Amino acid sequence: MMRLRSLFMVLASALLVLATGGPVSLAQNPVPPGRIPPPQGRSLFNMFWQIPERPAMQPRAQPRVARPAPAVRRAPASVVVRDDPVVPKVDVAHHIVVLGDSLANLVAGGLDEALNDRPDVAVIHKAKPDSGLVRSDFYDWPKAVTDLLASDQKITTAVMMLGLNDRQAIREGDVVHEPMSERWLQLYRDRVDAIATAFAAKRIPLIWIGEPPMQNARLSADLAIFNDIYRQRVERAGGQYVDLWGAYVDAENRYTAMGPDVSGQTTRLRLGDGIHFTRAGARKAAHFVDVLIRRMIEQRPSDENVIALPAGPSAPDAAVVPVDPTAQPGGVERLIDAMVRGTPEPGGLAAALQSRPLAGPIQPLTGPGAGGDKALLASIPDARGRGDLANQLDRVFGEGVGSEPKPGRIDDYRWPRGN
Repeated sequence: MMRLRSLFMVLASALLVLATGGPVSLAQNPVPPGRIPPPQGRSLFNMFWQIPERPAMQPRAQPRVARPAPAVRRAPASVVVRDDPVVPKVDVAHHIVVLGDSLANLVAGGLDEALNDRPDVAVIHKAKPDSGLVRSDFYDWPKAVTDLLASDQKITTAVMMLGLNDRQAIREGDVVHEPMSERWLQLYRDRVDAIATAFAAKRIPLIWIGEPPMQNARLSADLAIFNDIYRQRVERAGGQYVDLWGAYVDAENRYTAMGPDVSGQTTRLRLGDGIHFTRAGARKAAHFVDVLIRRMIEQRPSDENVIALPAGPSAPDAAVVPVDPTAQPGGVERLIDAMVRGTPEPGGLAAALQSRPLAGPIQPLTGPGAGGDKALLASIPDARGRGDLANQLDRVFGEGVGSEPKPGRIDDYRWPRGN
């Protein structure tokens, strides 16, 4: 009986341990307070008795209180101040057509920049790179100018610059003439005449730009001959010639790639090829053309300077007569502005108030001159064209011979004569 009771107690204890999962599982998984510990392990208790886990308590949601939206302060609109003046839109009244080779194309860009303050002036690019007056089979400039003048293109002033690609032989039929030969020069002059006379026939002002010096000495020498032809033929036809040579040489009249720009700052004016302009160099070349164009615009008569008269027996043959610009509204102010610019308006008060000349009469110090009753200098020059004063200076500073004393001068040490 005692053995059966002991065995029953052991079995009951084992069953109790299996049912509860044992103390070890409870020690390994501590249960927070307020929670029912979940059954651990594979026990008979877990198999037959599942206790539902109580969900965690969620915090009660607080009701949302509508808050007013914060006031948005708008910044005041910023005021943009522009440094460049606002140029009013005006109609183009002056059309500047630029013709020529690659150098002319660069000068056209410089004219765009130079005339940027004149919205009534338009620069029209008509240059053809690698062109010239010799290879008419590549591009015939006399024919191109004739066709341009016959078209509906508006042209107020024409600007021409050629010669860079003209050191080639000219073919006349089956005969080939070498550059700079007598017949070659004659044919070249004829082609320059064809262009100059075409613009003169249409009464369109022509500005022909001479070639600047080049880094190659032989090329510069030939271009100097071309420039003489341009000057003679264009001026004979009534056009104007612009000389660029002195603007791109140094003090010894030699080619230089550096020099002052239009603002006076020393900068690079020519590219590395020794031929073409930089942007500053093209702007400098355009400056000389810009001066002529502005002068032409200011001197060109406008419709307000003429009035029409009725035809009749007592009327003159001409239907228009000039009007005094000072009698027009604002005429005096325009006249003053023109005088400040050095380009007075024709007629009226401007006829009497001429602009001050750039230089007065030139009087050589060593040549003949007169001042009242006494001659300022000797009037008889020597064999070299020098006067007596220059010869005296040579004796004093060159040979060390003093000049003859003059009565009353500080170097007159002679004893005064008695009365």
